Amino acid sequence: MRDFQAPGRSAVFATEGMCATSHPLAAKVALDLLQQGGNAVDAAIGAGVLLGLCEPQMTGLGGDCFMLLKPAGSERIVTVNGSGCAPAGADAGALRARGLDAVPVYGVESVTLPGAVDAFCQVSADWGRLGLADTLAPAIRYAEIGVPVAPRVAYDWAEPTHLQGAARRHYLNGNVPLRSGQIFRAPSQAEVLRRIAREGRAGFYEGEVAQDLIDSLREMGGCHTLDDLAATTCTYGDPIHSAYRNLDLFEHAPNGTGAVASLILNILQHFDMASLDPLGPERAHLEAEATKLAYDARNRFIADPDHTTRLAHLLAPETAAQLASLIDPTRVLPDVAPLTEAIHRDTVYITVVDRDRMAVSLIYSIFHSFGSGLASDKFGILFQNRGAGFTLTKGHPNEMAGGKRPMHTIIPAMLGENGRITMPFGVMGGAYQPVGHARLVTNLRDHGMELQSAIDAPRAFVENGTLALETGYPIATAQALTDLGHQVILSPGPRGGAQAIRIHADGVLEGASDPRKDGCALGC
Repeated sequence: MRDFQAPGRSAVFATEGMCATSHPLAAKVALDLLQQGGNAVDAAIGAGVLLGLCEPQMTGLGGDCFMLLKPAGSERIVTVNGSGCAPAGADAGALRARGLDAVPVYGVESVTLPGAVDAFCQVSADWGRLGLADTLAPAIRYAEIGVPVAPRVAYDWAEPTHLQGAARRHYLNGNVPLRSGQIFRAPSQAEVLRRIAREGRAGFYEGEVAQDLIDSLREMGGCHTLDDLAATTCTYGDPIHSAYRNLDLFEHAPNGTGAVASLILNILQHFDMASLDPLGPERAHLEAEATKLAYDARNRFIADPDHTTRLAHLLAPETAAQLASLIDPTRVLPDVAPLTEAIHRDTVYITVVDRDRMAVSLIYSIFHSFGSGLASDKFGILFQNRGAGFTLTKGHPNEMAGGKRPMHTIIPAMLGENGRITMPFGVMGGAYQPVGHARLVTNLRDHGMELQSAIDAPRAFVENGTLALETGYPIATAQALTDLGHQVILSPGPRGGAQAIRIHADGVLEGASDPRKDGCALGC
């Protein structure tokens, strides 16, 4: 039980429906849609699209999404891959010929086609109840009247210096970032949403909106075409499954990096994690070393689904056993070179469970803060820079090529136990996400933390030769890790943000939301 004399928040309990996400207006809209007769799909899409206005630095209609969906009355999970491809004209060889060894993070070369809108339209038609007109109505209204900028959003908004051209006009206030409490309006996006509500995917991937997207990209030197945009389609599939101490973990298959979370947990199963201090150096060291090994595997294997050929090897028990044997409690492994220079922490996540226990785990992103820093001229749609997730290494499975999906950091997940799906969840934070999944699972299973406490607990992440610790770690832990050989630093900012809904066996829903964000869990 939490200490009610200390800062913190309680978990939220309800029976009829629940949403947990990173902005309270989105959580409220999700409940409103449920109470209007919609289901978890309607609520997740309606609130998710609104997050693109509440947190425009994190996501928007120019981005991608992944989804895990548990239908009502079933314990199976359907995955939705709403990630777009590189344009047909993308060519790693041409970039290498220019002397580049990585895709420019904020250049038009990094812009991949937006996949989320197609996924929202398809999933709404296949699984929703309300239809797009009702589902998108709240987001259309807020795009017109505006959304007050929340404190965490203002913190992020102040950082980017890469906004260019139309993006500066649409997302700055007189060339200055918006501050907490100021109103952000996007009437041009309201018009785009009205067209999607009326025409479905054609309202975005055809006609004036599509022309604005492609004309803007071509003007900036892009090779994108209307045919590239029209070819963008989501795909359904099955999750990948792994087990951790009698918990079932379901992750999205590549091109997402859910398999990396599974691999980290498979490695950690070889150690007595429950015996370790949750904030002690031994646990932080083991997690850091498992992360290095798993991310090395990510860098070599994860790619477009048609190019990922070693997934079974990545998830095999013997692979985890071999990697675990490389970890020495008294020695630090060399750091893993990043696959690209694409370091970021910008994503939104939403989970919804309805009265029929349909559950949705949805993650939606434009990659870096404000994506590529580029936007369409007329409608102000931010272009994602997911192409920075490609490598330019010749022959690599994740080498940039036309019509190919890049390796993605965003990963929605669900937990299950004894044949029953028990918890949709996600942990935002760029490359941190697989570690965040593993840490949340070990907090719950090994350390017996309550759900909100498991989310609140301090986080650590090893990247770029450093081990970053959030505030909350004891000084003694930092010193012991330094003595061991880690280059310990204070985390430069909050590490990600998590949302989760636990579906208890008696039917009660328990929601938890990360205080690192502005959001909350709400139930009805």
